[in-house]
Amino acid sequence: MLTKFEYLIALAREKNFTRAADACGVSQPSFSASIRALEDSLGLLLVIRSSRFQGFTPEGEIVLSWARRVCGDLRSMHAELASATGGLAGVLRMAVIPTALTVVAGLTTPFRARHPNVRFSVQSCNSVNILRQLENAEIDAGVTYLDHEPVGKFRALPLYQERYRLVSTRSSPLGQRRAVSWAEVSQTPLCLLTPDMQNRRIIDRLLSNAGTHAPPALESNSIVALLAHVRTGDWSCVLPEKLVAFFGLGQDFRAIPINEPDEAHMVGLLVTEHTPMPPLAQALFSLVAEGGLVL
Repeated sequence: MLTKFEYLIALAREKNFTRAADACGVSQPSFSASIRALEDSLGLLLVIRSSRFQGFTPEGEIVLSWARRVCGDLRSMHAELASATGGLAGVLRMAVIPTALTVVAGLTTPFRARHPNVRFSVQSCNSVNILRQLENAEIDAGVTYLDHEPVGKFRALPLYQERYRLVSTRSSPLGQRRAVSWAEVSQTPLCLLTPDMQNRRIIDRLLSNAGTHAPPALESNSIVALLAHVRTGDWSCVLPEKLVAFFGLGQDFRAIPINEPDEAHMVGLLVTEHTPMPPLAQALFSLVAEGGLVL
């Protein structure tokens, strides 16, 4: 039954029988037969099928929820047993908004010093998908905005305040300024992150509040792509100050504080509310709660 539950979870994640079978390391016919065997054992239709995967029936959604809970609890049991005998071990799965990726080492490095047998999986993900993956027990922890998403179903700890800089070249029209307003930024040719990113939605709101804001001349989900365009001297972008500091931009670049208004948004750690909390998530939560991290 447990293996069939894992197959069902893989199908929900991949939304395709062939990809789910590959992820589980079995043939597609064997995978499909296991799903049908699960349906037969429960006497229920769980998956909506046609020529391809169409989703889950209402009963399938209920079974999927329990499958995630059962598999998550089993994973937590193994981790707790390992901790009792030889310290924490396993893989700590984290999803992080792109603008916070540079601070993750401030979490993983002290965690590894305390729990050397733990490995890490860190993926870049937008804020909406971080909440979805946490709810579905696909990750152990998320680093995301705490004041812009419905995070009430999770336990949260603040990490740092995100503030913003206009990144341009010294030769750009605003390149010699010590500070700029959001109204001035709104009139600048911009390249920005894509709208699925919460950071972009925050910036759009700030620019719209400041006055007429034309759509950005370029959108990308890659921060490197944005900086490459800024380097030409014809573009500017808005990035969090911690991200700018990490990249250590060269002498040709300027990172100019944006005020009027000077806004900041809290980025923090999210873990499940589930009791007992999975051991790896609990250990990370405790580390952050102790304070003293350098992010």
